[in-house]
Amino acid sequence: MDLCASTLELLGMVVYMAAWLCALATTLMPQWLTLSTDLLLTESYELGLWETCVVQDMGGMECRPYDSLLGLPQDIKVARVFMCISLAVGLLGLLLAIPGLHLVNSFSQGLEGCRAKRIMKVAGGVLGMVAGVLSLVPVSYVAHLTVMRYFDESVPEVVPRWEFGDALFCGWVGGFLLLVAGLLLFVSCLGPLADHSRGPQPKNQPWHSG
Repeated sequence: MDLCASTLELLGMVVYMAAWLCALATTLMPQWLTLSTDLLLTESYELGLWETCVVQDMGGMECRPYDSLLGLPQDIKVARVFMCISLAVGLLGLLLAIPGLHLVNSFSQGLEGCRAKRIMKVAGGVLGMVAGVLSLVPVSYVAHLTVMRYFDESVPEVVPRWEFGDALFCGWVGGFLLLVAGLLLFVSCLGPLADHSRGPQPKNQPWHSG
């Protein structure tokens, strides 16, 4: 395996782990949407997938988990499902890609071992890209609905509007990095297989009759 492919796979794994942690943080953060009003200038509200929070200007925060899944808005329920599936698929991709790394001695060194490592790494890369798409879908969906509601002319201007929170930007970064990581792992598998178990083969010598 050449130096370029080894560098690509290591870079892909580093980006993969960072992206998965970013997606995990996005799922747990309560700052998916934020809201502040002119009536209560000292307080702002934050909406997440698992809880809502009231933030005081003095630095205090009080969070309360949702009482019932049935009472959640449709976009929050969809985002929950997609983000959880994204984390599961991404973690599975990581577990498949690690044995396929060139530096991990997980298979025999023959041609079959190299082929098995390549299959594992390709599978991990593909699952990483799938996890990236699954992460970008709910974040973009919630952002789209937020924009539509913000500019809804049927709602009076005095009614406070929800705005983008930090979790949405974190989710976009995590989803994009998952796509990049999966692509790096896939690209590192391009090229012919090399069988390192066999030494140099002797050249065929012409046969001379005695």
